Amino acid sequence: MSQLLLLDSYRSETGDLTVFEKIFPDHIKRVSFFQGSDNDCYGGYRHKSTKLALVCLSGHCRVLCKAKGLERVYDLDSAQKCLLLSPEDWFFIEEISKDAKILLLANKPYSAEELIYESCQLATV
Repeated sequence: MSQLLLLDSYRSETGDLTVFEKIFPDHIKRVSFFQGSDNDCYGGYRHKSTKLALVCLSGHCRVLCKAKGLERVYDLDSAQKCLLLSPEDWFFIEEISKDAKILLLANKPYSAEELIYESCQLATV
C-alpha cells in the first residue's frame, strides 16, 4: 500500500538540499517528470511489478491511491514529501496546479506491458 515519506532536507547559506536515499530496496532505474497542464487527472493506472515514488517539486497536487479495497488521499504540497507507490496501487493525480512539476522515480525501466489502466473518471477524490 502507498506510504508517505518525509525526505531528509538540509539547509545552508547556499540553499536547501533534499536527499533521495533508500526509498527503494534496489536501484532507481527511471527518472521522469510531469508538468502541470490543463488535464484534470494524470495517472489512472498501476503497475504489475514496478514501484514508484512521486514528489511534487513545485506547485501542488492531490493523489488518490486505491489498493486492496482501501483508498487514501495525499496532498503533495512540499518537495520534501515523497509518496511511495506499490505495484498494486492504482493512482490518480488530481487538482494539479499550473506550476506543478511532479518527479516520478521508478525501480524499473519503462515497459508498456507493465501498465494496467483504469479511467481517471473512476477517481472519487
